[in-house]
Amino acid sequence: MVGTVSTYRQVIALTGPLLPLVSFLARLPVAMSQFGSFLLVAQTSGSLATAGTVGGALSIGQVLFGPVLGWLADRHGQRRVVLAAAAVNAVATAALVAGALTHLATVPLAAIGALTGASVPLIGPLARTRSVALAHRAKSGESVVGAVHALEGTLDEVSFVFGPALVGLAALLAHPAVALAGAAGLVAVFGTAYALHPTAAVTGGYPRTESGGGPPARDRLPGSRVRPPGVVHAVRGSLALQGAMFGACQAGITALTIRLGVPDQAAVVYSAMGVVSAVVGISLGALPARFGLRLRWRVATGAALVLSVPLLFTDSLWPLYAVVTVLGAAYAPHLITAFALTERAVEPARLSTAMAFAASCLVAGQATALVVCGCLAETYGPAGAFAVAVGAAALCLVLALVTKVPAARTHTAGVSIPGPRTGSAPVTDGSGAAYAGR
Repeated sequence: MVGTVSTYRQVIALTGPLLPLVSFLARLPVAMSQFGSFLLVAQTSGSLATAGTVGGALSIGQVLFGPVLGWLADRHGQRRVVLAAAAVNAVATAALVAGALTHLATVPLAAIGALTGASVPLIGPLARTRSVALAHRAKSGESVVGAVHALEGTLDEVSFVFGPALVGLAALLAHPAVALAGAAGLVAVFGTAYALHPTAAVTGGYPRTESGGGPPARDRLPGSRVRPPGVVHAVRGSLALQGAMFGACQAGITALTIRLGVPDQAAVVYSAMGVVSAVVGISLGALPARFGLRLRWRVATGAALVLSVPLLFTDSLWPLYAVVTVLGAAYAPHLITAFALTERAVEPARLSTAMAFAASCLVAGQATALVVCGCLAETYGPAGAFAVAVGAAALCLVLALVTKVPAARTHTAGVSIPGPRTGSAPVTDGSGAAYAGR
């Protein structure tokens, strides 16, 4: 326990105490916008179909343009890209609120939703990239890098618990428009604060080279490949399946609580799963190094399969709470391990792109499953949706078992991390304290 606390202290020493807080508050709008837009449009238009169309357009925008923003961050640096994306996203979110309140037609409202999704500033994936860059620049050990992934994964989990909860609370006390307007304010303030934080200097971007971008050839390992290795593609598939599990569970939980006459419990049940997931995620920092990423991937996906099977036989509220809460213990370990595998296999010059692509796969799987499982739940009941979750978990396990995972990094972690563009001066917080370089 003492060693774990010490490791996390090293992580905070790298990032500074404010960066995790700022990045967490900047992530909340992502978790709020999907649910908030659906509630707002459903209430103002009186049509679930319209709400689904706008929500779907928002997801499509995020899935298609997330990797583009990641690529731009790799090329031009996080600061400029996040500043621009946060500004556009804040304006687009505010426009979505205004359009819904003025009963804008479905097509233009969906177009605004797509712009909102396309401009999501990707704080989660980019924060992972930045914190890993800080760790490598300080020549930290793998235990610290692992703790970075655990902390970032936990912040994601907590944001996706509190985000919908804030939307639900605002809708209950006032109006869904208040929640979405709040999301616009959060992304404007804290997205900008994240972009301007001094640690952005370690992700200053790589200038274009004759080979098409990335670090100079002298900084690459002999024989290293520009194209991501097979494990990266397998991990993206695994994350898409994880997203499908999320979407299937959301649809199944909603269908069962409606059948039981307690629809308001759906968000609470889903939040309980997220809380347990976050707690288990932060505890991963205590795992010793001998529990490698390949073993963690297999254990996490195996646990997800075993723990999801009882969903098929759950037909009352309290057993649903119990099953879903326990299932949450398998989710964070899988997500954290998947992003850690991506970081291990991808060149630093392309890490933002890879992290964004991985996050887009997760969103795509979730959005697709929500649509499919909603139809299955209407036809076959909650078990129809839950069966998709079990099937996705089984496929995740198969991927983990058959994929060859490198025993070590496929690149040199430290050589390609750019320092501040102004020279070799350390990154400071403005008060003289230096981050990740001393």
